[in-house]
Amino acid sequence: MLLNFNLSDNAIGYIVEGAMNYSAINELKAAILKKFEEHETINLYLEDNNIHRFTLDAVFIAGIFPMQHKHRLNKIAIVTNRKWIHAITNVNKSILGKDFKNFTVDRRLEAIEWISS
Repeated sequence: MLLNFNLSDNAIGYIVEGAMNYSAINELKAAILKKFEEHETINLYLEDNNIHRFTLDAVFIAGIFPMQHKHRLNKIAIVTNRKWIHAITNVNKSILGKDFKNFTVDRRLEAIEWISS
């Protein structure tokens, strides 16, 4: 399940729960691409709300999407307690030189404030 919300004019947030599989990641991609129709660049907030299963194709797509759209993403906040997701985010940050930031779930409000500013 994917819940989306606007944080500011060009900042969008998504909370993902359930399974992160091929269908879910494509739903998320479509929502972000739709936001690109409205804004040249965006800030992106992604929160893991107890996702119970990840598929390899979803992880792969999620890892390369920021690379494919690096010129349209300003800041990305990743909110999760999973250390392996933080590691993937750090790799993307070092490759892309973008403003990626990891937050644990208990720091969610800090992430929302950071991505909205």
